[in-house]
Amino acid sequence: MLERFLKQTSFKDLDDFRKNYKLIVPDNFNFGYDIIDAWAEEQPNKLAMIWTNDKGREIKFTFADIKRETDKTASYFQSLGIGKDDKVMLILKRHYEFWFSIVALHKIGAVAIPATHLLTKKDVVYRNNAASTKAIVCCGDSDILDHVMASKPESPTLQYIISVGPNVPEGCEDFHKGLDNAKPFTRPANVNTNDDLMLLYFTSGTSGEPKMVAHTFTYPLGHIVTAAYWHNLTPESIHITVADTGWGKCAWGKIYGQWIVGACLFVYDHEKFTPSDLLEMICKYKVTSFCAPPTIYRFLIREDLSKYDLSNLKYLTTAGEALNSAVFDTMKKITGLSIMEGFGQTETTMTIGTFPWMKPKPGSMGLPNPAYDIDLITAEGRSAEEGEEGEIIIRTKNYPYGLFKEYYRAPEKNAEAFTDNHTVYHTGDVAWRDEDGYFWFVGRTDDVIKSSGYRIGPFEVESALMTHPAVVECAVTGVPDPIRGKVVKATIVLGKDYTPSEELIKEIQNHVKKVTAPYKYPRIIEFVDELPKTISGKIRRKDIRKQDEAKAQQK
Repeated sequence: MLERFLKQTSFKDLDDFRKNYKLIVPDNFNFGYDIIDAWAEEQPNKLAMIWTNDKGREIKFTFADIKRETDKTASYFQSLGIGKDDKVMLILKRHYEFWFSIVALHKIGAVAIPATHLLTKKDVVYRNNAASTKAIVCCGDSDILDHVMASKPESPTLQYIISVGPNVPEGCEDFHKGLDNAKPFTRPANVNTNDDLMLLYFTSGTSGEPKMVAHTFTYPLGHIVTAAYWHNLTPESIHITVADTGWGKCAWGKIYGQWIVGACLFVYDHEKFTPSDLLEMICKYKVTSFCAPPTIYRFLIREDLSKYDLSNLKYLTTAGEALNSAVFDTMKKITGLSIMEGFGQTETTMTIGTFPWMKPKPGSMGLPNPAYDIDLITAEGRSAEEGEEGEIIIRTKNYPYGLFKEYYRAPEKNAEAFTDNHTVYHTGDVAWRDEDGYFWFVGRTDDVIKSSGYRIGPFEVESALMTHPAVVECAVTGVPDPIRGKVVKATIVLGKDYTPSEELIKEIQNHVKKVTAPYKYPRIIEFVDELPKTISGKIRRKDIRKQDEAKAQQK
């Protein structure tokens, strides 16, 4: 399959990859027809997905199965009047109906809006009205249905709520009955062009109201690098990415690039994350490739991994936040495998990564994806020198496949993100580059702390804090200070065996002074039960800063 989209599919080293990675983009590319149906025709019995849940159910889907079910789903959606350009929200956790629905929407030219099951009524209303949502396909759990049903009176464009069960209350369509009664599917005459919208993601809202990130029908092709040359997958791979289908990470690791390569997806549908259960699933189903955010790895290494046969695991990757070196070292010692980092955004595919031909540097994002023209620029607008911090930007003169088209219905946000006549996209992330060209994450542009003339990135302090055994989670922010401008503050969640005390504060401060440059240590430490987070689990440092500002004004 890869040879249809790449002039060269295998590379002997990094230099070869950089020089010869060239994408072939068909006219009117459609993932549903050009990937799913193509696999179903060529290798109908090839395993596409192993789905299991925490109640013991198991279903194996071949590509022929996926084609059949997505055709039925597409026909059912058409019977409701859903078609080209219509917006359909998917709130489906890790249920297999997600894959039926999203591919079906691609096949009829509609726009999919993946969303997390943690949305409240207010969140759903906001998204419905921002995107003009026509239908919602959701889990039939009462807590999810209650929020979705309550959103309808305040959502003028919302016509259908479709439940996949177990509950299908009055006022909802029954997804599975719809599939049972679906007529044979006929492909529409004009499904899409390459520039049509295929996917809308709402950002997690770490710095304001969520924005709508709009991707076109060519977006899946940008994930060839993600799957084939970062996850290092082949048609023989069994791959799991630990992510809810409502997160952008699902598009990275649970559908597009993986199925283009022909790998088998492993999906573990569970209500509550339990490290031991996940490890048992990896062993039982002989998973070969594993991708998860560093937080998941931190939980896994707290287990007794000697009890699990992880011999089938061949490759480990991580993204979502920068990796602490302590986690890398522990996982390497236990499994013998290096964790290969990657970096990107909801707006992009994997833009910077540690590829198979590279030696990983724990904590480094890696090197730029050759499909993107990436640079670091200083506040003055020049390219940053070696060791100098700068914002990660993507030059868009030759617009890369995988980069989003726009922030939907937000011209002012587009004007902020795209400058120089739309030839530069600003990621808002700060990094520095070492002597080997590796990129090292510093923080978001608004998270960097300026103290006594020093620029301090929150991640490097957080990494130092995480090496102390008392620290389970932490967030580093700047607090206004009349002398230094700002001082470093650490907001910390402690392990269950530790209690807050002045002695522990001193111990943690001294520990950070030894692990990193002494001037970076947190002069203020606050212990909390939990950190403020977005619905996708990202820490909202902005909320901590606001709380501190409010406290300062009260003094």
